[in-house]
Amino acid sequence: MPDKIRIWTDGACSGNPGPGGWGAVLIWRGHEKDLSGGESATTNNRMEMMAAIAALESLKRPSTVEIATDSQYLHKGITEWLQGWKARSWRTADKKPVKNADLWQRLDQAVKGHEIHWRWVKGHAGDTMNERADKLAREAIKGLAQQTEEAP
Repeated sequence: MPDKIRIWTDGACSGNPGPGGWGAVLIWRGHEKDLSGGESATTNNRMEMMAAIAALESLKRPSTVEIATDSQYLHKGITEWLQGWKARSWRTADKKPVKNADLWQRLDQAVKGHEIHWRWVKGHAGDTMNERADKLAREAIKGLAQQTEEAP
């Protein structure tokens, strides 16, 4: 029986583009793990994706995973649009290059071997774990700002 893991993810950006952060909360067998990171020049959508990628890449074995995200872009991209993009060699229906194709390809690799159930949750609506992932993302942005201030 594969492990069952619940994950909540969120991304944030100070300006879009601008400094960004991502956060993920993983719960497995009563254990909780927080992950976060950021980039100095990025977009909100990229941070939403990085939260899911980092969470999935942290898993050590094939698992059954429920991922909750408040990002329509991430949710629709992975559940509705991805297969078409791949079939069209990473082009949209109107033949334009897919935005963030590098991360979509990385996410496509990260889901392999897992049974994933994607769930959209309304952001800033009282979902405790979504709020926790949001806080991790915002703290990651603050951490980037502090690093910049401390640089010589």
